[in-house]
Amino acid sequence: MAKSLMIQGTGSGAGKSLIVAGLCRIFRDMGINVAPFKAQNMALNSFITKEGGEIGRAQALQAEAAGVEPSTDMNPILLKASGEAGCQVVVNGRVHSNMKAAEYYSFKKKAWMAVTQAYERLSKKHDLIVIEGAGSPAEINLSDDEIVNMRVARYTNAPVILVGDIDKGGVFASIYGTVGLLDGDADCIKAYIINKFRGDRAILDPGLQMIHDRTGRPVIGVIPYVRDIGLHEEDGLSLEGSQGSSPVLNTGQGFKGSKIKIVVVRLRYISNFTDFDPFLYEPDVELVYSLWEGDIENADLVIIPGSKNTVKDLLFLRENGIEESIKRAVKKGIQLIGICGGYQMLGKKIYDPYGVESNHKEVNGFELLDTETTLEKIKITSQVEAELVKSSEFGVWSEMKLLKGYKIHMGVSRGDIGLFKLKRISINSELLTPRPRSAQRGGPNSGLILDGSAKGNVWGTYIHGIFDNDRFRRGLINSLRIRKGLMPIEEIVDYSRLRDDALNKWAKILKENIDMKFIEGLLRG
Repeated sequence: MAKSLMIQGTGSGAGKSLIVAGLCRIFRDMGINVAPFKAQNMALNSFITKEGGEIGRAQALQAEAAGVEPSTDMNPILLKASGEAGCQVVVNGRVHSNMKAAEYYSFKKKAWMAVTQAYERLSKKHDLIVIEGAGSPAEINLSDDEIVNMRVARYTNAPVILVGDIDKGGVFASIYGTVGLLDGDADCIKAYIINKFRGDRAILDPGLQMIHDRTGRPVIGVIPYVRDIGLHEEDGLSLEGSQGSSPVLNTGQGFKGSKIKIVVVRLRYISNFTDFDPFLYEPDVELVYSLWEGDIENADLVIIPGSKNTVKDLLFLRENGIEESIKRAVKKGIQLIGICGGYQMLGKKIYDPYGVESNHKEVNGFELLDTETTLEKIKITSQVEAELVKSSEFGVWSEMKLLKGYKIHMGVSRGDIGLFKLKRISINSELLTPRPRSAQRGGPNSGLILDGSAKGNVWGTYIHGIFDNDRFRRGLINSLRIRKGLMPIEEIVDYSRLRDDALNKWAKILKENIDMKFIEGLLRG
């Protein structure tokens, strides 16, 4: 069975996810067969594995850092908040049901069984499991029912390293308080890491000694505050500072000249906003998350992203005048793209006959695309390959090669569908997806279906991760440049390589600022 190491935090946003990712990369580079694990994740950023299962996006990044294929065993319980309906509970990659808090607590025994079984399967395949906790282990009102922090540490016999965020203030109090509230479980904690430090280390050092003296545990690392690393920390938290211009990441000397302004509509239930991370690496792009009409109506491109509650987000945009602002932008010739839930909003109608998202059985869409969507009870999850069909409508995109991405939605759209031709749809997804005759040219078992719709300067698709495709992304940006009277840029940014470089850079920062010998000693027992 695998050895284990657990990273817990004094609270949400302490940096656990990235520290686990960095450690996975360090151990991978040491030749260790390592994998990440998070028993329960609450996140709207998710990823679809090759088997069609849904896990937290952070675990997919950690698997990438470890050099292994993401699997549902790495995140057996995923909770996706969906407003008044409570949370959508995903077990072993598949939707179980929507539950209120009280319902979920009564479900915890079954959830714990899924956690332990997933860990045992993962442990048989790898030599080391780096486990991530959630929130704080010292939520004493939840300690009897939790399945993600100390209960996991006890089950896996994992030494725990506690991470505190000094940038929030009160880091020593949060560390000391956490240890004090844990009673016997505090014995699992072997050391501390202080994250996001900026300032004079000499001023901090006396505090490090004092917390050691008071708790009997050393601080084995002080990680500097690092800006623009290009890797998301926690679900949603990184958007807090995304109101204005986004930085250029890992692109050398930057860009001189006019930039393309891309505005992502900042939905209340925004999901999978990591779809737009690749734009952060483009030197001629300014990426903004906003609801302000001044941004929307002066953008070069507006994107309505995915949503965990499409109907409620649509009504929010309508009630606050943002829908009209988006339509004014379209009339001005600004290109508008809808991804997943955003794509559903752009059609004529959204039907919710089963109350999947709200009590509204039917709502009008933006009526910018000739489509209608019916929300279904079963979620479509699959990785896909896509070929652009209507290439003539998109000029510079006409020579795009096969695109890769994934689908994750609970709606079926009908009407003027046919922007992309998809392959590699899993069996469950095929059964739930309408199959127009034009999509069956390969025969009834060909596995080819159509996706997406376009009308004028508006288009939409269910494909998440579509902007990860480098040539497609550059073609889109260049089409916006040409529309703006700028020359296209030929250089293609290799997003996958730059993200890998970012992981290497982050791992190097950890190695330089953490006592890895101490951690190796913990693993030797």
